[in-house]
Amino acid sequence: MVANGEELKIFCGSANRALAEEIADYVGVPLGDCEVSRFSDGEISISIRESVRGTNSYLIQPLCGPINESIMELLIMIDALRRASAKAVNAVIPYYAYARQDRKTRARDPITAKLLADLITAAGTNRVVAMDLHAGQIQGFFNIPLDHLTALPILAKYFKNKQIDNGVVVSPDLGGVTRARDLANRLMMPIAIIDKKRPAPNQAEIMHIIGDVKGKTALFIDDMIDTGGTITLGAEALMREGAKDVYACCTHPVFSGPALKRLSDSCITEVVYTNTIPVDKGQLKGLGDCFKVLSVAPLIGEAIIRIQNKISVSELFD
Repeated sequence: MVANGEELKIFCGSANRALAEEIADYVGVPLGDCEVSRFSDGEISISIRESVRGTNSYLIQPLCGPINESIMELLIMIDALRRASAKAVNAVIPYYAYARQDRKTRARDPITAKLLADLITAAGTNRVVAMDLHAGQIQGFFNIPLDHLTALPILAKYFKNKQIDNGVVVSPDLGGVTRARDLANRLMMPIAIIDKKRPAPNQAEIMHIIGDVKGKTALFIDDMIDTGGTITLGAEALMREGAKDVYACCTHPVFSGPALKRLSDSCITEVVYTNTIPVDKGQLKGLGDCFKVLSVAPLIGEAIIRIQNKISVSELFD
């Protein structure tokens, strides 16, 4: 594909090839020929098998599990494209790992989200496209252009089609209020907030529910679901407070540890997520039909087209 006299090519690592293929299909270009392999000692080997000289190359790689392998693949592919004389290397990172380590909460803590931003920049990236960062300030960790996409329009459209009467959008914590309010405004619903505390990582204790949920259909919204502890505890608290039923939605289905079993056994009616991170269908087997996946490929594909044509990306969310 050539736009504004510049050729566009799309490549991907091994983290989520299915999503990359969807994006390439939307954009209307074949997925670039790139092989990712391993040496016998585990070192990553990257081979770009077509010319990228003078092209705008887009590299699609969510930093999902195995996380550190995905990060190294991304960095090595960026380096390979730069050394092959690509005009610009655009890192499309649907899921940004280490985003929860965005500040020092205790003495001598690392700020790993900033470290990762420095590594991606130092590798030779010209632009980053990310989706629903855990903390918005991570955008400022990069000294290169960053386009921050959100899956909220996709989630909002899905729930709008359900025609939910008497609904309420629920934020799982105080930090997620902006996200919840955005979804609530799109659905014309009120919001409620879960007041919780974390005694340790991946552990949550529900303290209070701020807002009226009695007799309402509650829509839990978060950027990610990891172990599922916060969502399931919050759903139980909402039901105790008189909620009619509970839906949960997120952008990034991390689903680590006992998450899938915990969610399927909970009182949640449906868990809606996007395909920024691949979820093995085999893992969902036998867990019922409460899991629903939505594709972000058209959104990311449209963003790539707009970047290539030098037109506004933010208009996608107006």
